[in-house]
Amino acid sequence: MASTYSSDLKLELMATGENAGTWGTKTNTNLNLIQQSVAGYQAIDVASGDVTLAMTDATISNARNMTLKFTGTLAANRTVNFPASIEKVFNVIDGTNHAGYTLTFKVTSASGFLLCEGNNYICHSDGTNMVKDHETRNWRTLTAAETIQAGANLFVDTNGGGVTVTLPASPANGDTVNFVDSRYTFDSNALTVGRNSSKIANATSDLVVNTEGAAFGLVYSGSDVGWTYTEK
Repeated sequence: MASTYSSDLKLELMATGENAGTWGTKTNTNLNLIQQSVAGYQAIDVASGDVTLAMTDATISNARNMTLKFTGTLAANRTVNFPASIEKVFNVIDGTNHAGYTLTFKVTSASGFLLCEGNNYICHSDGTNMVKDHETRNWRTLTAAETIQAGANLFVDTNGGGVTVTLPASPANGDTVNFVDSRYTFDSNALTVGRNSSKIANATSDLVVNTEGAAFGLVYSGSDVGWTYTEK
């Protein structure tokens, strides 16, 4: 009876009486694969195209890593696909510059979830979809116009001129974003929050913020009111 392979990590499951003289080598390979699954790290450039991760039988594979860091400046909306029918936990770092585009992490043929530039995630594949379990929302500085993703925490620097930040398209209930006037210059160079077809505080117009030192959050509460203040 020949060896088989485990369903999730693709470890070699050796049959009794098989692989005489090579058990040590094959066991060491399995241990290295387990090590990759619990401690492995890999940076993957997603700038130029979508990426499909691989989980190959008894072979070091990018989909087996515990930690994945996505890198590069996106030239279009990008997707990272994980093989179906495999259950696994990941630590994901979005180290890309979105440049106004989206980055999705998903199981092939499923919906997955959108990553937010600069944020970190604990997530898992249940075999059919990628599920976001926890998001660490990191603050970053923005000095130029950008379309952002849900979960963005932004120090907005308008010292060199007004900045327009466009809210995510097709937001989901509970999506949040946060803004801080990092240079205390909103009074001279305003922040404009572009509504991207959703209402902001029940209004069908962009939000112009010209209060020095302003710091506020928005949460999407549904199409009736749209984005509303968590504080202002």
